[in-house]
Amino acid sequence: MRLALEQAQTAVGRTTPNPPVGAVIVQGDEVVGRGFHPKAGEPHAEVFALRDAGECARGAEAYVTLEPCSHHGRTPPCCDALIAAGISRVYVGLIDPNPQVRGQGVERLRAAGVEVEVGVLEVECRRLIAPFLKHMTSGRPLFILKSAITLDGNTATNRGHSQWITNESSRAHVHQVRDQVDAIMVGSGTALRDNPRLTTRLSSAGRDPVRIVVDSRLQVPLDANLVSHHSAAPTWIVTVEGADGQKIAALNRCDNVEVVQVRATPSGQVDLCALADMLGQRNIQSVLVEGGSILNHSLFKAGLFDRAMIYVAPKLLGGQDGLGMFSGHGVESLDQALTLTDVRVTTFGGDVLIEGEVQTCLPD
Repeated sequence: MRLALEQAQTAVGRTTPNPPVGAVIVQGDEVVGRGFHPKAGEPHAEVFALRDAGECARGAEAYVTLEPCSHHGRTPPCCDALIAAGISRVYVGLIDPNPQVRGQGVERLRAAGVEVEVGVLEVECRRLIAPFLKHMTSGRPLFILKSAITLDGNTATNRGHSQWITNESSRAHVHQVRDQVDAIMVGSGTALRDNPRLTTRLSSAGRDPVRIVVDSRLQVPLDANLVSHHSAAPTWIVTVEGADGQKIAALNRCDNVEVVQVRATPSGQVDLCALADMLGQRNIQSVLVEGGSILNHSLFKAGLFDRAMIYVAPKLLGGQDGLGMFSGHGVESLDQALTLTDVRVTTFGGDVLIEGEVQTCLPD
């Protein structure tokens, strides 16, 4: 199953609105077929693995990260392909949450005499498709808090210097993550202060995610990199309903830029829950939040974070006047703290990446 997960990982970020799925065909002790679902409309992982295996698939076992589909969609049912190929046993990582499939694929295989085992590396398989699960169950994307901090919890010095807290390896990993998400989001403060491009810069061919700026007062200038810098990905500037019409028109005339209006909070800020609903309606399933302390605090208070990726550098700034990950007031007691599960730790030289899932982000 770990090989199947590796196959699926190849297409993470490319399959929306479908989930990434990997499959491996094993005959005896030999892997005879591998496959993954490359993008929506293309054959599913099982089909590619069966093609790779050829006649060796007969009597073999299949390992699939997600329950094989049993319905006719843009492609034929994968269950039928597995049965026709003569697969004797199927190991499934996770039952598909899609109501059109949920449990029916397993039932169909068993009815055809194929042995099925469910729940192999379920935690890893669930993590793989967490954005799909979140979108399927809530209609909203998975929001990922990404931040880089020092050992004493600072994101920048008291003068705002933050380049670079983490090392080159950590920063390269961030670009790999950008390559795998549907969108990347910052607030107007970050857009004005850092003038970022929010593109993916990899040595191999990468893709840029949709670039989102939360800008309640439309402060982003027309010459900002997010507006004027060429990218195949669009920039969505999210503001409140009734914002400056002339500025909206000017921004909308820029290449690949769209101003999206959502309802405002009583204080006149973008309603982040309305933003989440809007993104879900546009089939955005994963959002990497690289904002500053104000946007981070607002998303935290709205209960929208689903995953955290915190890069910790072995540096100390000292004092109490450095900039933190969040603005405003935090929780008053530890039982109100945002708690992570499925915690993973990865090292990049001296830096440490700590990541985990918010308890409510991976529904059964």
